Amino acid sequence: MSREDLFKIEKEGYIAWLTFNRPEQRNAMTTEFFEELPRIMAEFDEDPEVRVVVIKAEGKSFTVGLDLVAAQDLMGDGSAGWRESLRRKISAFQESMNSIERCSKPVIAAVHGYCIGGGIDLTSACDVRYAAKDAIFSIRETRIGIIADIGTLQRMPYIVGHGWLRELALTGRDFDGEEALKMGFITKLCEDKESLYVATKELAEELAVLPPLTVQGVKEVINYSRDNGVYAGLDYIAQKNAAAVPSEDLMEAVTALFEKRKPNFKGN
Repeated sequence: MSREDLFKIEKEGYIAWLTFNRPEQRNAMTTEFFEELPRIMAEFDEDPEVRVVVIKAEGKSFTVGLDLVAAQDLMGDGSAGWRESLRRKISAFQESMNSIERCSKPVIAAVHGYCIGGGIDLTSACDVRYAAKDAIFSIRETRIGIIADIGTLQRMPYIVGHGWLRELALTGRDFDGEEALKMGFITKLCEDKESLYVATKELAEELAVLPPLTVQGVKEVINYSRDNGVYAGLDYIAQKNAAAVPSEDLMEAVTALFEKRKPNFKGN
């Protein structure tokens, strides 16, 4: 299965749109999906013309998670060799989700329809989540006898808190866009898919005109502080700003303020 069978990539100014492109299969995630996604995120990360990434989907659903038909090759004979192979496969799937979080550019998820199982893993790794009112979320693994294993249980508590996460993960129940907004999993709920994409584009454009290295630094410091604690995070940002300030973009911001014009940030 080629990249084009799985994804569409479009660039609009400084914004990269990554679209899941298996609408007939409700954008179910295949092994090839997990293999290709990190390559795409690495390309976005290395491209200076990309400042923001938006992830969306064709068809009726964002994604229904792991393609259980395509995943039949994960089943084996129960031997020690097969179990080690499965461990490696799970680790590779985890790295696919990690690639979103590790991308230095902010990543926005625009969710409509079903976003279940692996969809929660993926959106939990994004920086911002918007959704349409028809969105249905679920940590569905519990209901099919699997422990969610590629990021939801590790990341979602930092987004919604342990109380919400434990209830949703233990029950595997559905929750809609209104409830996702209430718990803080998404930060904007839109009337439909069309208004969702308008709102997402507005946010992406707002981010794209800001100093790109500063935006990327904010993402980096947030993640570092989450993983290492308050005091380590404070030391980290002190060192980072001492190395980065002053910058050409900072001088441009000051100059533009005095000249009463919009700044033109170049990432220098």
